[in-house]
Amino acid sequence: MKYTQLGRTGLKVSRLVLGTMNFGPQTDEADSHAIMDAALDAGLNFFDTANVYGWGENKGRTESIIGNWFAKGGGRRDKVVLATKVYGNMAPDGESWPNHDKLSALNIRRAVDASLKRLQTDYIDLYQFHHVDRSTPFEEIWQAVDVLVQQGKILYVGSSNFPGYKIAQANEIAARRGGTIGLVSEQCLYNLAERRAEMEVIPAAQEYGLGVIPWSPLHGGLLGGVIKKEVQGGRRASGRAADTLTDPTARAQIQTYEDLLEKHGVEPGETALAWLLTRPGVTGPIVGPRTAEQLESALRAVELELSDELLAGLDEIFPGPGPSPEAFAW
Repeated sequence: MKYTQLGRTGLKVSRLVLGTMNFGPQTDEADSHAIMDAALDAGLNFFDTANVYGWGENKGRTESIIGNWFAKGGGRRDKVVLATKVYGNMAPDGESWPNHDKLSALNIRRAVDASLKRLQTDYIDLYQFHHVDRSTPFEEIWQAVDVLVQQGKILYVGSSNFPGYKIAQANEIAARRGGTIGLVSEQCLYNLAERRAEMEVIPAAQEYGLGVIPWSPLHGGLLGGVIKKEVQGGRRASGRAADTLTDPTARAQIQTYEDLLEKHGVEPGETALAWLLTRPGVTGPIVGPRTAEQLESALRAVELELSDELLAGLDEIFPGPGPSPEAFAW
């Protein structure tokens, strides 16, 4: 496994991030534990989750699965850089009650304590804001964060799904307050097929020293060889990938992508991950394996070297927006 610093911090993290969103809804606890053990064995030390994972009436279930895994001991917790998120409503399903979501000081305090209990740990390495909260000023958010850092409950703070201007605003206010390190990472939608983050989000992250953690690196399976799997009689596309393939132009684009990779003798999913690892500012993409086999495929991407010819071909198929502000200014 290869490692890098998380943004401007001294924290060393693996170039792949283990996403746990499938733990509970699609992968049972025993298999989830086996995947986490395999990830550690491979040197993958960066695990990402969120308080709402498990979804619906099972909100919090994913954190509980991870907590039960930590409780097995064997140095599991000490080896993991643990990231979770706050924002989603954690009130029981069917109940609408104020202050059980978003980023008020009250909800942040409540959510941290609940996550720590489910995760069976004393601290969270990276506490991430899952979305912008347009109603809560950053002065209040940073005051709440400062208390939690002083209490030893969290170490670093990151954002997720933030626009570039909110990254700048958050860190400028943190700097004015003094004593607050501010955001150290941004978790955003970014992959070959979805490159809009290159216009504002990634430049802002680089300017302020945030590590970029792309989610959905295969764009809902679209970049994982979906057409080839259909032809071979494998699992059919679903969700975002299925919706995209109904568009003839988009389907032709994905077919061209798969043909290019077949020509170069590389696998689609591994190539999509390896491409992200070549992008400036990227710490590591989040991989969300449902099985141990999917984890093994993702791990191979770390060692995959993409030729200049292949990179140029990928840019031709999936052109990015270009540098900002030139991309939209002229």
